[in-house]
Amino acid sequence: MNADCPQCRRESPHHFRVGDLNRGITGEIFDYYRCLACNVIFLWPVPGNLGKYYPSDYYRVPASLEEFEAIAGSERYKIEILRRFASRGRLLEIGPAYGSFAYLAKQAGFEVDAIEMDEACCRFMKDVLGVHAIHSTNMEAAVRDSGPYNVIALWQVIEHLPDLWSTLRLIVQRLAPEGLLVVATPNPDAFQFGVLGRYWTHVDAPRHLELIPSWTLANYLRRLGMSSLFVTTTDRGSLGWNYFGWAMSLANFSSNRHVRKGLRLAGSIVGRILAPIERAEGRGSAYTAVFRKERKA
Repeated sequence: MNADCPQCRRESPHHFRVGDLNRGITGEIFDYYRCLACNVIFLWPVPGNLGKYYPSDYYRVPASLEEFEAIAGSERYKIEILRRFASRGRLLEIGPAYGSFAYLAKQAGFEVDAIEMDEACCRFMKDVLGVHAIHSTNMEAAVRDSGPYNVIALWQVIEHLPDLWSTLRLIVQRLAPEGLLVVATPNPDAFQFGVLGRYWTHVDAPRHLELIPSWTLANYLRRLGMSSLFVTTTDRGSLGWNYFGWAMSLANFSSNRHVRKGLRLAGSIVGRILAPIERAEGRGSAYTAVFRKERKA
């Protein structure tokens, strides 16, 4: 039983089967494959209606600006990363949820647009944060009709995109010369994944459609005229996903509510014990990468 890799189109062997362990929305079982050439892990077949696997409360929109600001402060590290490479310009965030990074980028002096499929999140960004939010369930069409941008950011989003590689081509086209692409996504080379396999919470079937090694992403973008400026698994956000991963992943070994609670506590302890291993570059549960579009000669 094989399937064609969505990135390099090579025939790829079956890797594992898994259900919706994280949220239990469906009793369906999903098949993931691993490409032996580029190491992308991908879901096949992709369900026709992905929206039904996202609950209506997937994002809990803050009740007020005050509540939002208390939450958004934890995402300032994203602006700190961006400021290493850019300080102003037009910025697009794809999949911003209720807009923490988009708001912080606006406060930092960027001219910000956001594309989000959740209508309630868009209303919050427009009405409360004053961020220009585009409500769209057709990401490619929305990107095609916007730009060009100096920065396009996708924080924990690319793994959700059903047409990832064609969307990335379109994103690069919408970047201005020397524009930046900022990406954060789960790391299939993570120590955690090697230990936990299909129970790893960052598999998140069926919402995560592909798990992409950082080197595969860099190689693909290089062919599109993008150079790699920065990649790490040790930024503040990625380190946070390590702790989250152990707590939630161990809970996936049981369907009993009380047992899951105990396993989450055990996972938090395991995360602290194994933190030195996961702080080694490349071993963490997620990576953040920055790429620059080269000027044509």
